[in-house]
Amino acid sequence: MMVIFLRLRNVKNKKEILSDSILLIENPEEYRGKWKELFENTNPIYIEIGMGKGNFIFENALKYPDINFIGIEKYDSVIARAVQKIESGDTLPSNLKLIRMDARNIEDVFYNEIDRIYLNFSDPWPKKRHSERRLTSTTFLNKYDSIFKKDKEIVMKTDNISLFSFSLETLSQNGYILCKVSLDLHNSDVLDNIMTEYEKKFVDNGQKINYLVAKKTV
Repeated sequence: MMVIFLRLRNVKNKKEILSDSILLIENPEEYRGKWKELFENTNPIYIEIGMGKGNFIFENALKYPDINFIGIEKYDSVIARAVQKIESGDTLPSNLKLIRMDARNIEDVFYNEIDRIYLNFSDPWPKKRHSERRLTSTTFLNKYDSIFKKDKEIVMKTDNISLFSFSLETLSQNGYILCKVSLDLHNSDVLDNIMTEYEKKFVDNGQKINYLVAKKTV
């Protein structure tokens, strides 16, 4: 498997960038259970956990104005880059918000209000002893149970086949139905795929992308 390392570069003025951002929600816990009040509508809410530099969540927000999108990222420098990129553009979608937080605290921020979770190129945590840190571990799937509004939907992309295999197993064990599975997303019948920054680099280097859609109904 080809491996691409994207170095995490520090942003010297990241604190100023984040404090001045109109996209970043500094106190997300205050909106737990009432994100619809912040968006001022009752449209579906989709979140991306680990949004990187934000291309995926931003392009989705532009394309689907009747859906609310929230990008989650725990690294200051990464989310600062996303803020810079998005807020310097010509269009700033009103249906997009960003949160700087660790996904382990996701239950403190959402409650019975999320319609879909995107997991794009998550950290694979390859060592067995770290398996519960994976975003598709039973530990995290249990956390997601309380944040989904009703029916649950997880959409995942990864270059890491070990993480993908692990995810197929844990999702199935936790009651999810695998509605779509592809070991080569870009040579599949999946339409309307918006790429992340990582994905573009992988595809340019000829690397295959694994993809799944998993759902669990109440």
